[in-house]
Order: sequence, then C-alpha cells, then structure tokens
Amino acid sequence: MIRNGVQADGIQGAVWRKARSSVGNGNCVEVTKLPEGGVGMRNSRFPKGPALIFTEGEVTAFFEAVRGKEFDYLIA
Repeated sequence: MIRNGVQADGIQGAVWRKARSSVGNGNCVEVTKLPEGGVGMRNSRFPKGPALIFTEGEVTAFFEAVRGKEFDYLIA
C-alpha cells in the first residue's frame, strides 16, 4: 500500500501528468492514477518530493466541490 509522504519519484509505474493548461512556469500539480487504486499528487517543482495519496472517493468529492465553486474564495 502506498502511503502519504512517499517519495513521488519512487512510486513504481507512476505516469505523472499535469493539466493541458499548464504554462510551464513551475506552478503545477501533477497527478497519477495508482496501480492499486487511488490518485497520487505532487508538486511539479519538486518531482522527488513527497506525494499526497488520495482515494478515488476523496478526489471525486474534491473535484465536485471545485466544479461547484466552493473554493473560489481562495483565489479571489
């Protein structure tokens, strides 16, 4: 089982992706689907740094909240 804080570049089989809208300025979040289920996230500026690991349910709930504009106040 992969745990939060694991070194991101040490996750076997991980294919890290960032949004197409990323402009390459180093301010990106990269994601990967994990072989055993779930999603890993890392900071693109620190590809060898720690990864955050989430269940598919957690990621789904977060994306639904983003679509519902629940976090817009953070960037206003």
